[in-house]
Parts: sequence; structure tokens; C-alpha cells
Amino acid sequence: MFIEIHPDESRFLGRVRDFVAAEVLPHTREWEQNTAFPDEIWPKLGAEGLLAMTLPREKGGTGLSCMAYCEAIRELAKGDPALAMNVAAINALVVAHLDRFGTPEQTEKYLPGMIKGEIKLAWGLTEPEAGSDARRVKTRATPIEDRPGFFHLNGRKMFITNGGKADLIVVIARVSDTELSAFLLETNQPGFKVEKRIHTVGVSASNTVQFSLTDAVAWHTPCKFEDAIGLLYRGRLAIGAMAVGIAEKAFELTVEYAKGREQFNRRLADMQSIQNMIADSAMEIEASRLLLHKGCQLFDMGLPVIKESSYAKLYASETANRVTNRAIQIHGGRGMTREFLVEKLWRDAKLTEIGEGASEIQRMVIAKQVLR
Repeated sequence: MFIEIHPDESRFLGRVRDFVAAEVLPHTREWEQNTAFPDEIWPKLGAEGLLAMTLPREKGGTGLSCMAYCEAIRELAKGDPALAMNVAAINALVVAHLDRFGTPEQTEKYLPGMIKGEIKLAWGLTEPEAGSDARRVKTRATPIEDRPGFFHLNGRKMFITNGGKADLIVVIARVSDTELSAFLLETNQPGFKVEKRIHTVGVSASNTVQFSLTDAVAWHTPCKFEDAIGLLYRGRLAIGAMAVGIAEKAFELTVEYAKGREQFNRRLADMQSIQNMIADSAMEIEASRLLLHKGCQLFDMGLPVIKESSYAKLYASETANRVTNRAIQIHGGRGMTREFLVEKLWRDAKLTEIGEGASEIQRMVIAKQVLR
């Protein structure tokens, strides 16, 4: 399978590569050390069109195909995986949500600032008792009698990517004993409280938090839970792209190191044991790209991608972890130091096996599709 991307999208991806080289990769260690992105990164992303990739052009977006969108996430991940993860979530789960389910009043109020990076964003599903089992969400939404369309939210959310910085969060909450829906929550109100910052071993620049909601006012977006959660299919393709980007970067660094490092009077690259690891990594990265591109192509054709998105996300994420582990092994003791970027990529890769559906969930999805 060969990628077919419109020339305009190819030019866009070229600009993304330039942006990553100038504005992302040089700062990846600094952002990790600070456990935060600088506030100015969001307007820069907005100016590049990276916060509106899933939004149609007629609504002011970049209007990319799924293929080009995932290629952009892949490029971002080669510069900084944490930033790629945030941009993927913003596009697939927040901007796309407002595009698909937002009312005209909601889109008019929020969308321009969202795509410019003036309104920082997050998506809130996970809770202390609701992770992979999303239907265990306990956050309760109660209608406000004198404000049609507005609800009070009460509950707690955790592992929320960019939740500590977000101005607006799409929150999944329970509207009845059997139904869930989605709400737009502004964070600058007394009912929203960040309870703690959650520090992670990888993608640590992302401001991941646990927060509580106490009669927080939120604006209902008219959709069923099944509709909102359906956005995860393109989101899973994006996490697959993030995993491919991580694997590619680690692989590039490892091949370069193996060619330059000598032991026993020969290059590491001339040793069969090293060649075997490099060959396995090259093959698995190629297979990951092909699964990702197939899923994107089917999405762009308007066909179901439930199974294919899980194929791509599952295989690419596990490939990223194998490739980065081999990268550490080939670098030896140096690979365990912060002097070499492979150790960071190794830590960042683990998230791709967990976020937007753990590997076990992907296997469950695939099996259900195959056995139905």
C-alpha cells in the first residue's frame, strides 16, 4: 500500500517537519525537566494549523484527511511524544467533538479560540473507578432548572491529559442510571478544583491531573455516549501514529549509534546480534506503518475502522516498546543515561500501550469484531 496524499497536505506536512525541527525537538528535554509545556506553544501550534487538523475547512479548520492527520502526529512524536499525545487528543477528542456535536452557539463561542490555541483543551473520561470500563463513570450531571442546556456536575476525574492547564474540558458524565453524555466545562469556576498533579515516568511534560467537580456548571453537547466514544477510533489511529513516530526516532538514533560505536575492533553495526535486532525493528516499524495507513485509508473512504484502528494502535504501540527496548540494549550503559534520547523515548513509549484503550482492550475489541 502506498500513501496517497493531496499536494496541499504534503506541503502542510513539510511545514510540520520544519516546525518540529525548530520548535519541538530542541526543547523536548527542557519540557520534560520542567514537567510542563510553555504556554506559548499553544498559539504556535494554532498558527501552524495543528489544532484544527480534524476540522473541515468550511469551519475554519485545516481539513486534513485522516492519513495526513496521522502523519502529522507521527512527525510531532519524533520531536516530542508528550506534545504529540496532547495534539492528538485535542484534535480527535475535543475539536472533533465540538465539530460533530456542538450547537451553533457552542461552536461560535469556543471554536475560534480553540483552533488558535487561545483556549487550552482537555478531554475528561477516566475516573478513579472508571478506566478501561468506561461505563463505570460516576460523575453525575443534574439539569439546572432555570438554565436550559446547562447542568451541575459532581464527581472526580483522574489521568486527564493537559487537565491542569485546560481552560475548557469535554467531560463525560452520567445523566441517568443507564445513560452517559458529554458536557463542555470551563475550568475558571469555583466548582472545578485540581486535586493533584499526577507525575508519570513518561510523557511527563503533559500536565496530567486529578480534579473534582462540585456543582460545577457545564454546557451539554447533545450526544449519546456511544456517539462521543466513537471518536476514539480516529483517536486510536493517532496514538498508533504517535507510537510509530517514537519507534522511528529511536530506530534512527540506534542505527546511527551502531554505525559509529566500536567494540572488539569493529562497529556494533557489523555484529550479527546487533544486526538481528536492527532487522527486527525495521520490519516491525514497516508493518506498523502499513497497518496505520490501512486504517487511515479506510477512515478516509468512510468505512468502519473499529477493528483496523485497534490493529494499528495495538501493533504500533507494542512495536514502539520493543524497538525502544532494543535501542537501550544496543546503546548499552549509555542508553540508560539522559545523555542519549533513547531512554526518554523508551519511557514515553509505554503510554502508547495504555492511553486510549490498553492493549488488553484492543485485543478484546478485535476478538469481538472477528467473532461476531
